Amino acid sequence: MKKKTMAALIGTGMFFSMGVGAFAASNLQPIQAFLNPGLKIQVNGQAFASKEAPITYKNTTYLPLRSMADALDVPVRYNAAQGTVQIGEQTAGVPIADGFSNMYQTKDPDKTVYNGKNYKEVFYDDATGKRESSFMLYPKKKYATLVLQAAAIDQDIEKFVVLDSDTRKELKSTAVARGEGLKTITVNISGSNSLYVYGELKDGGKLFIPLTTSYYK
Repeated sequence: MKKKTMAALIGTGMFFSMGVGAFAASNLQPIQAFLNPGLKIQVNGQAFASKEAPITYKNTTYLPLRSMADALDVPVRYNAAQGTVQIGEQTAGVPIADGFSNMYQTKDPDKTVYNGKNYKEVFYDDATGKRESSFMLYPKKKYATLVLQAAAIDQDIEKFVVLDSDTRKELKSTAVARGEGLKTITVNISGSNSLYVYGELKDGGKLFIPLTTSYYK
């Protein structure tokens, strides 16, 4: 998420459009506010046309949260069951980005984009030569499953392995072909304290793993 821009917009206030049913179930209080269609909005220095007019209430301008999300290129959704507005990528568990550390870990936008999508933080091994590209993970026996997303760039990865680093037991071995895009790899890690993950890369090959959408559960 573009944190600086989001923070600036939040400073002006915001609102989220929900259905009539959601409003009926809420403890809402009526207010007197004013549409302000003449207000010009810029995002990162560029003019932005909101699909809905901003609202002014007590000298504070409120922008539609849906429009803000569109401007900042981040997903936003309303979870009716939880009564929660969810901003940004949602995963089914804990992203492996939490506590991850490796020399090929990067937030460089020149390296975090794959197939037109920016994953914000990734493991991206773009070194040269035939090599083993690897990193450690530490689930600490808290999780039953590891869900990794991996993409082979320029060269197929014929062997991609997840090991329990304490027992040296091979938990998963698969291939990642460059033509299959971002591959989802599900691994049973129940009882594992630490994991050793590696791919055997050919000369000219690269390994891309988004840390924000790979997760434990």
